[in-house]
Amino acid sequence: MTTIDMSRPQRASEDRADEIRRTLEGVIGVPATEGNLVDVLVNGDQIFPAMLDAIGEARRTIDLLTFVYWRGGIGTKFAEALSDKAGSGVRVRVLLDAWGASSIDPGLVSEMEDAGVRVRWFRPLHRLQPTKVNHRTHRKVMIVDEETGFTGGVGIADEWKGDARSEDEWRDTHFRVRGPAVDGLRAAFLDNWLETDPEVFDASIDRFPDQPQPGGAVIQCVRGASEVGWSDISTLLLALLQLAKDRIRITTAYFVPDDELIGQLSAASDRGVKVEILLPGPHGDKRFVQLAGQAIYEQLLEHGVRIWHYQPTMLHAKIMTVDGLVANVGSANFNARSTELDEEINLVALDPDLVRQLDRQFDVDLERSEEIQPGRWEDRSVGRRVLEGITRPLRHKM
Repeated sequence: MTTIDMSRPQRASEDRADEIRRTLEGVIGVPATEGNLVDVLVNGDQIFPAMLDAIGEARRTIDLLTFVYWRGGIGTKFAEALSDKAGSGVRVRVLLDAWGASSIDPGLVSEMEDAGVRVRWFRPLHRLQPTKVNHRTHRKVMIVDEETGFTGGVGIADEWKGDARSEDEWRDTHFRVRGPAVDGLRAAFLDNWLETDPEVFDASIDRFPDQPQPGGAVIQCVRGASEVGWSDISTLLLALLQLAKDRIRITTAYFVPDDELIGQLSAASDRGVKVEILLPGPHGDKRFVQLAGQAIYEQLLEHGVRIWHYQPTMLHAKIMTVDGLVANVGSANFNARSTELDEEINLVALDPDLVRQLDRQFDVDLERSEEIQPGRWEDRSVGRRVLEGITRPLRHKM
C-alpha cells in the first residue's frame, strides 16, 4: 500500500515562501518581520470608518501622512476627529504633501492647528529649487498609539467615499496592520516628518513598545525615496517579476512602466507565468498618463500578457500578488513616479490567506471590467496612435 504524504504540498509552499523572503531580504536589504495581522479594507465604506474609529480610540498618539487631502465632507470629518483628540491631550501630527494637498480647505488647517494638531507641509513649493518641485511624498500612512497602522491607496477626499457603485465613488483598497510591521510604517512617517521638524521623538510620549504578534503574516516594509538613483520600489518590482513561477496579478491606478519592467513582464509571460493586469478604464482621472501606458499594450499583448480596463469608476488600488503566496501593497503605482520620483511605502506580505482574499477581489473586479483583445487593439485608430506617441518622451516623468 502506498502512503501519501499530505504534508508535502504544505512543506513545498513553505519552502517557496522562505525562498521569496530570503531573496527579497537579500536584494533590498530590509529584514521581514513575523506575526503580523493584516485586515483588507475595500472602498471608502470600509476604509474611512475604520480609520475614524481608530482615531476615536486613540489614547496617546496619532500620526497621519497623506499625499491627497482635498476639500469635502470626509476631509472635514477627519479634521474634526483629529482636532478633538488633540484637544483631549493626544499628540497628533499631520504631514501633508504641499502639492497633493494644496486644495485642502485652509479653514480646516487653522481648525486643527488651533486645537493643538501639529500640521506640517512636505516640501513647500515656494521654498524648493525647480529640480526638486517634482519630487513629492506619495505615502499614505496613519499610525495610532504606536500599535495600529494603515496604508494603501486612499487619500482624504470625497472621491473615495462609497463602494464603487458609480463613477463618483472611486475603487480602492487600504490595509490595517497590527504587529511588528507597524514600526516600519512609523519609520516611513518619521522619514518624511524629519524634513519638517527636527524632533525624532519625544521621550515623554513615544514608547517604542515591543510589538505583539497577533497574526501569521511575514511582512517586509519597503520605502521608496525621491532621489537620484535606483529606487528600492523599482528593485522590489523587478525582483517579484523575476521570482514569479505561476501567476502575477497587478492592479494599479497608473501604469507607465520603464523598459526594464516591460522586459520583465514580457519575460515572465514568455516562460509560462500567467500575467494579468487590471487598469482604469473610461473613468481614469489622468488621460495623458493612460495614453502613455497604452502605448506599450501592443508589446505586452504580443507576449501573452492579459490586460483589462475597469469600467464602473476610477480604479485607484495598488496591489500585486505573485504565485498565490506574496502580496505587494501600499502607495506605489507601476510607473516612473513611484519607482523614481516620489517617496513611497509598500508592504510585502507573505500570507497565503491574505493573497487568496486579494485574488478573490481581483476576480470580482474582473467581472466589472473589459479585456483588451489583441486583434482589436492592433486596429485602433491612427489618431490614437499619434496621441500615444506624443506621450513617449515623457514616460519617465509619469
